[in-house]
Amino acid sequence: MSARSKARKRALDMLYAADVRQTPVSEVLEAEAKRAASEPQREASWLYAREIVDGVGDHATEIDELISSNAQGWTLARMPAVDRALLRIGVWELVYNDEIPAAVAIDEAVEAAKELSTDDSGGFVHGVLAAVARSRTA
Repeated sequence: MSARSKARKRALDMLYAADVRQTPVSEVLEAEAKRAASEPQREASWLYAREIVDGVGDHATEIDELISSNAQGWTLARMPAVDRALLRIGVWELVYNDEIPAAVAIDEAVEAAKELSTDDSGGFVHGVLAAVARSRTA
């Protein structure tokens, strides 16, 4: 697994934890930063995970609006928490991180959804992120 894939998983864990616990992302990020300080071998994945979580936090309103407007028939509250977190990561990478190709951002989120969420989540996550990507290139 690449360092960026590991970072996405760490970011997913943090965003999911904050969402489920209804805790500010900054608190979860601070706790994870303390843990990461004692794990220098995981520094590469930690740096990108922090960038993702900071980015999602900095652009939360815009990201959630993009998800909501492209998730036909679904509200954010109705989505599984894992899907919400994966979509937030995917949208952040699509919109705010020019280093990640759209196909990579979408594929990583879809594969994680297939592995970690419901049977229908892979298709759902793909549909929402593909719509966001199309709207960005239009």
